[in-house]
Amino acid sequence: MRGYSEAVKADVKRRMSPPHRQSVARISEELGIHVITLYKWRKTWRLQGEVVPSSEKEPEGWSAADKFMVVLETAGLNATELSAYCRERGLFPEQVSRWRQAAQDANAKPVLTMAEQKELERLRAQDQREIKALKKELQRKEKALAEAAALLILRKKWDAFCSEDEEG
Repeated sequence: MRGYSEAVKADVKRRMSPPHRQSVARISEELGIHVITLYKWRKTWRLQGEVVPSSEKEPEGWSAADKFMVVLETAGLNATELSAYCRERGLFPEQVSRWRQAAQDANAKPVLTMAEQKELERLRAQDQREIKALKKELQRKEKALAEAAALLILRKKWDAFCSEDEEG
């Protein structure tokens, strides 16, 4: 197993991190490091709280986890520090602000308790049974209506036939 120096790892992290955001495949091709090794390093850095996006996408295309990591890293920064942080990573302070608001809004929605979740599932199952019964009833009524229409047509034909006999 080949060991890599901290300098190589730091270079890889720099290449993966904003604003560079090079793909694992590209870094692997350029440096000759196996992609599995690069993925393991990235996973380790992400678990350590580093912002290492999982793609070359622009910041708005980052995963929710990557955006949230930026929100956490910038939580205690003043405006000057936030600007420097954003410049280093190719971000805009407005993006970070929107991501922070989105994270706060996500937690504003009430989370259902297990009892509430079970009640919702019970109601859904009840609704499904009712829908099935209504569909069955509708199908029965459509058949009855088709039968009544057929009888009405037969009656009209019979009446027309009988009136022809009287005339002739």
